[in-house]
Amino acid sequence: MEALTQYFSHIPSLHRALILAGGITLFWLIEGAVPLFQFRYNKWRHAGINFFFTFTTIIINFAFALLIVLSSDWCVAHHFGILQWINGPLWLTLILGLMLLDLVGAYTVHWIEHKIKWMWKFHMIHHADRFVDTTTANRHHPGESVFRAVFTIIAVWVSGAPIWLVMLYQSVSVVLSQFNHANIKMPVWLNRALSLVIVTPDMHRIHHHYIRPETDTNYGNIFPYWDKLFGTYYKRPLQDLHYGLDVLEGRNEANLKDQLKLPFDKNIKTDY
Repeated sequence: MEALTQYFSHIPSLHRALILAGGITLFWLIEGAVPLFQFRYNKWRHAGINFFFTFTTIIINFAFALLIVLSSDWCVAHHFGILQWINGPLWLTLILGLMLLDLVGAYTVHWIEHKIKWMWKFHMIHHADRFVDTTTANRHHPGESVFRAVFTIIAVWVSGAPIWLVMLYQSVSVVLSQFNHANIKMPVWLNRALSLVIVTPDMHRIHHHYIRPETDTNYGNIFPYWDKLFGTYYKRPLQDLHYGLDVLEGRNEANLKDQLKLPFDKNIKTDY
């Protein structure tokens, strides 16, 4: 455990980039071998716009990195936040810290984006993808990336997480997001076993169905517990899922200019 804390306390930016690229590569290959849906699309062309948004997300995360580090250091120095007040053993800090960071920094902001109309219009870019695969995980408008970075800072304050735990959380979060968006056909027994601990593709892909109530369910990123606890969990057959959003039908989700302007388009209805 000490080695883990030391590594993530000083994890090089190159290693974080390799984790991001390694996850996409791994799940990209698995999708090719055992896809759930046989999409009729150019996989590389589809990935292009999603990689653009991945790049903008990386830039924004770097811009907020100093604030995240300063927030974490301040919490530790001033004994502020739930983990600092509990002051438990390292294993408890690890488990509870990951759960708190996931609850505030992923589930809560995701739920809010679906409830506040002007935030939802930024989040629509993520839902606009009609061919959800592992590259969809980082398809976020730069405006949404700012929302999520701000909530990461709030999560640090609430949890009082030390920087090693924040870096570990972000590494786990990015890989599991790539996993739960992946177009992978999983055996029932494997999905059932994994879904006891983490969000699986079978759970999250329902969130990308094009109409309610599915669109407003299964917000979780790492842990499946929040949806079940707060009543936002939904289960349905996967065969007839339809990705995208009904209010965006007829638009080209691969048009970068259109996607960047989408949050400011007053003609798009937000009560989808």
